[in-house]
Amino acid sequence: MKEKLKTSFALNLVIILLLCVLLYILFFTSLNCVTNHGKEVLMPDVRGRNADSALTELSKLKFDVRIDSTYEPTMRPMAVLRQVPDTGSLVKEGRTVFLTINMVTPPRIPMPNIKDLSYRSAEMILRNNKLLVGDTAYRSDIASGAILEASYNGNPIVAGTPVPQGSKINLIIGNGLGNTEWDVPDVTGMTVDEALITLNQFNLQPMLIVANQMEEITDTFSAIVTDQRPRPTNDAGAHNRIRMGEFLDLQIMQTPAPHDIHR
Repeated sequence: MKEKLKTSFALNLVIILLLCVLLYILFFTSLNCVTNHGKEVLMPDVRGRNADSALTELSKLKFDVRIDSTYEPTMRPMAVLRQVPDTGSLVKEGRTVFLTINMVTPPRIPMPNIKDLSYRSAEMILRNNKLLVGDTAYRSDIASGAILEASYNGNPIVAGTPVPQGSKINLIIGNGLGNTEWDVPDVTGMTVDEALITLNQFNLQPMLIVANQMEEITDTFSAIVTDQRPRPTNDAGAHNRIRMGEFLDLQIMQTPAPHDIHR
């Protein structure tokens, strides 16, 4: 009786093991079929192409295509901007491919505030908002390089005004020179410190030039202005005029003799 039980148990164990092996083989064989193992294709590059053309090609390759949209002002409407998976990838049939398509109608966004910013900062902000820099012009203003005004379609545009992405924004930039004119101040014979205080009252920019290259300037602020360009008066004795923000060349010496000072 015991011998029969042992034989029956061993037989059942062998049968169970064989079934497990068979199920294991069937599972991985069917898995290969379900996942299309070995049926991979090279992902084509459809970026820049029209959406209809891209969909036709991807459908022929049996891909499931999902579409999203955004706006890029430098690309044609309905052009494919991005794709996932990327071009050149080996992917299986039936894989979902995600395409980002360029919108036909650009969305409208609030005009960013770029007034008084530098040209570089304004350009970066416009680009980040998918706006383009149009024509630039300069206007007399002491704010050198600053954005004085922005316009769209020939009309001034203020921050917050809705504008289509991709629009060209024209800019007016300060040239660093004001409209106000003064008689050229006479700073010849002054120390550099006194001359700088005087020129600052007229919003003029000094350029210091050493008159005698062989002489060492030991203390710039106590050095003497021996000549200037432009001079206060012309050869006819009339006052020369200078605009706010312009430069005045100052020739300096540390210890000039009386004849070194040009008046």
